[in-house]
Amino acid sequence: MTAPVRLPDGLRVFERGWLSANNILLDDGDGATLIDSGYLSHAGQTVALLRAGLGDKPLTRLINTHSHSDHIGGNAALRRAFGCEITVPAGMFDAVQRWDEEALLLSVAAQHGERFSADHALAAGESFVAGGLQWQALAAPGHDMDALVFHNPEHRVLISGDALWRDGFGILFADVLGSGDGLGEARRTLEAIARLPVEVVIPGHGSPFVEFDDALERAFGRIRAFEQDGARIARNAMRACVTFTLLERRAMTVDELAGQLAEVPLYRIANTRFLGLSVDALTIWLVDELLRAGVARREGERLLAR
Repeated sequence: MTAPVRLPDGLRVFERGWLSANNILLDDGDGATLIDSGYLSHAGQTVALLRAGLGDKPLTRLINTHSHSDHIGGNAALRRAFGCEITVPAGMFDAVQRWDEEALLLSVAAQHGERFSADHALAAGESFVAGGLQWQALAAPGHDMDALVFHNPEHRVLISGDALWRDGFGILFADVLGSGDGLGEARRTLEAIARLPVEVVIPGHGSPFVEFDDALERAFGRIRAFEQDGARIARNAMRACVTFTLLERRAMTVDELAGQLAEVPLYRIANTRFLGLSVDALTIWLVDELLRAGVARREGERLLAR
């Protein structure tokens, strides 16, 4: 049984699922701050949720935990709708300003985002006030090498982004692409998080939870499994990204999946570096994985999202 979660007054979580990251709305009295904006295809829904949640208050500020498409996809729409200023982690500021789709992993993973510009950069070690609470921005490399998590020591709340979920953490893209030691950084991030006083975790995906120690144990277990079998990182990434694409498109043919596996840089690099399978063999394996995990059902040559 999941233990009850009590959030500080003035803090509200819109739990979105896996295509869009959670949105965290903090009441600033004369305005409001939002943490993360979801995926592009859900931007209209995000705007509607916020209109209902804000009432007459303005959304004055949007802060991103990191630069992946499911966290920044609604930024442009929210700016148009509410005129909010946008703050991004310092490490992603330049990539956002020049809209570098490779650095933002949009072109690399065949994902989509709408260009926006950032007003401010937030660096690890800095702090900000939102919802009447003081939040410390802490470096959380691993899933995204420039990611931040936000910690409020007073109420022992951690906004963890994709650095820590109830059952794991986000894809280690740097290891898959050969661009860095995401696994080592993820371990160090978890070790740093473990030293914080935390009673409530608000993850980027999934419900807020209080089982902090158990979540850490599960996350470290996944780290150890990846350390023992590097190919497992690639398999995990491919399953997750194909699932993401299927959630976005709702359906695709097996041939379309094979085309993605042959053409999308993330899949080509992951397969070349870790698996060494033919496109046909890789397609068969992934179809079986999607069906086994219950995220897809098959109708003839079509895969449908569940």
